[in-house]
Amino acid sequence: MEAKDLELIEKYGAKDTQLKALWDQHAVYEKMLDKLESKTYLSPTETQEIKELKKKKLAGKTKLQGLLDEYRKSEA
Repeated sequence: MEAKDLELIEKYGAKDTQLKALWDQHAVYEKMLDKLESKTYLSPTETQEIKELKKKKLAGKTKLQGLLDEYRKSEA
């Protein structure tokens, strides 16, 4: 995330529950991925879990970016 995006999340996250929830979920997925990817060996189940987490994280980030775009437009 860029610094400007983080500023927008900090500024509007308290008022916008959807924005806050998406950001929190993004952080959870990031931690889960870091934990799995730090392993030296991954089982097939863990490999599949990583793929699914990445898809969920990307989908959430897409929604998050859409909300941030709206806030950028409103500030311009």
